[in-house]
Amino acid sequence: MQNTTERKDVYTRITAQIVEHLEKGVRPWIRPWNAEHAAGRITRPLRHNGQAYSGINVLSLWMSALSQNFAAPIWMTYRQATEMNAHVRKGERGSLVVYANAITRTEHDEKTGEDTEHEVPYMKGYTVFNVEQVEGLPEIYYAKAVPTHDPIARIDHAEEFFGSLGAAIRHGGNRAYYSQELDYVQMPPFEAFRDAESYYGTLAHELTHWTKHEQRLNRDFGRKRVGDEGYASEELVAELGSAFVCADLELHQEPREENAAYIATWLEVLKNDNRAIFAAAAHAQRAADYLNQKATAAQVPGTCAA
Repeated sequence: MQNTTERKDVYTRITAQIVEHLEKGVRPWIRPWNAEHAAGRITRPLRHNGQAYSGINVLSLWMSALSQNFAAPIWMTYRQATEMNAHVRKGERGSLVVYANAITRTEHDEKTGEDTEHEVPYMKGYTVFNVEQVEGLPEIYYAKAVPTHDPIARIDHAEEFFGSLGAAIRHGGNRAYYSQELDYVQMPPFEAFRDAESYYGTLAHELTHWTKHEQRLNRDFGRKRVGDEGYASEELVAELGSAFVCADLELHQEPREENAAYIATWLEVLKNDNRAIFAAAAHAQRAADYLNQKATAAQVPGTCAA
């Protein structure tokens, strides 16, 4: 019962935070960072050992960074700080992350005399602190970044990443979309975008849609008309997936104007189901993982990128 209560509380707490941001017109997965830290101009939140968080924890910590204006993307527990001979400043408030796993239970059937095993999922929350809330850490945790980006030029590593995916990408016109029936991504010309990162952010969004094809991740939310819940759910996955991919590529991402109309629908979905954002983040994480795996496989000779 305690695990069930804690899990519900975690769902409620994180969903409430996201709802609060959306009601202000702020999408917490867009620019919840700044460019001042050497660990990454734009990055997913990192554990103290450099390992990246994933899924819902990315959103939770991005929200904390946004609300408290943290430049550093690195987080650690109170105990980890202590083990490094550092200490969390008095009065600092920690941020919520979650850990999900499953335990195996064996049940005995009195009628058949057989034992059966089944997995019982559980989730628990714990608290972490940004390194800017911690004193006494090695200087590398506080290091500032040196700006090196040219916003006009194409970005080589992004070109290589998106070019390696094997997706059919067409250029022309003034709309960006994914055609599931014909399985291609349509993009306006590169020169039509305000800057290179706007182009790559839009491309990441459409390629997240591309992953839903039945021959890839086979993602389907049912209804698909503009404005309905199924359509908005897929748009939310694409928003989160592109945010994850752009963070992995250290690309800045601005809000897509056409998605502002979905905020009201997202709010309705999240208020009715406190697990919806967890599901969307999980789908987005799978999409980002799929794209990253495709890109990695394409760079390894003799590897088949399914």
